[in-house]
Amino acid sequence: MNMLVTGGCGFIGSNFIRHVLANRPAVRVFNLDLLTYAGNMENLSDVEKDPRYAFFKGDINDEKLVSAILADPGIETIVNFAAESHVDRSIMGAAQFVKTNVQGVAVLLEAARGRGIGGERFLQVSTDEVYGSLPLNSTDLFAETAPLHPNNPYAATKAAADLLVLSYVRTFGMDAVITRSSNNYGPRQHPEKFIPLFITNALEDKECPLYGNGENVRDWIYVRENCAGILAALERGRRGEIYNLGGRSEQTNTHVARAIMELTGRTERLVRPIQDRPGHDLRYALDVTKARRELLWAPVMSFDNGLKETVEWYRAHPEWVARAKSGEYQQYFEKNYRGRS
Repeated sequence: MNMLVTGGCGFIGSNFIRHVLANRPAVRVFNLDLLTYAGNMENLSDVEKDPRYAFFKGDINDEKLVSAILADPGIETIVNFAAESHVDRSIMGAAQFVKTNVQGVAVLLEAARGRGIGGERFLQVSTDEVYGSLPLNSTDLFAETAPLHPNNPYAATKAAADLLVLSYVRTFGMDAVITRSSNNYGPRQHPEKFIPLFITNALEDKECPLYGNGENVRDWIYVRENCAGILAALERGRRGEIYNLGGRSEQTNTHVARAIMELTGRTERLVRPIQDRPGHDLRYALDVTKARRELLWAPVMSFDNGLKETVEWYRAHPEWVARAKSGEYQQYFEKNYRGRS
């Protein structure tokens, strides 16, 4: 197949493109990315000269551009990674999240419907945060049939997009699939996110801000394993179905912080507890039984090994980190963490 990947210069999107090009030699990838602060051309520098890869700079809200790209009859599927994805930023201002995560998805769906995509595939990349929060002291897991209960603006916009995609399946017969992953980590993740923030700050001997008491639990999945699951859903998922892609590796934020300090050779004195953020979900955990059964997919990377590889990547790429943390990032960091001590 030939595919349009939106948001392909971001963290998960760039890893997905690299995964597809490495494992599907007959596939061509068209990458549409607006190159906002989290979109980085460097993330795909190793494949930019591959004849099977083409890049377009632009916004998924640009109806004319999206329609022009989809005019290529060879494009048989759309994989949508394009999204504003940082909860803290959504709390600071939700408007851009609505524009990209909801309106942008509507533009993509309409463009796909307009060119007659029905028997072809639309894959929406979503998140476990649409389900809301689980109790800390439980063994409950979110299955795909769990009610949606988003607790922050980011999660609410992703839930809205999921419902919009499913409505196009029912109303227009579109062949669409949704994947919902747990927290991703790995190389090339923007330093605003928890794990790369702590890794890069620790390597620079800077304080690492930890929300609340640090006992919030996240299920972590190594990014390449999520990408393998997304490709499996694209190729083997059933129309109109949702597939949870979790790492089955629940960790408290405190445990992750301590592990990073150990791997970077720093002490816990760098970890600075700060005031918790509003609406902070307690625990995420996904039931991945359906993906195992229908997609023949399962995570295999242990959190310890994945975190070690991630730390080593950031240690080996200080120039990438410096560029990612320059300019606007510093303004965001000061605005979000100032006064939370």
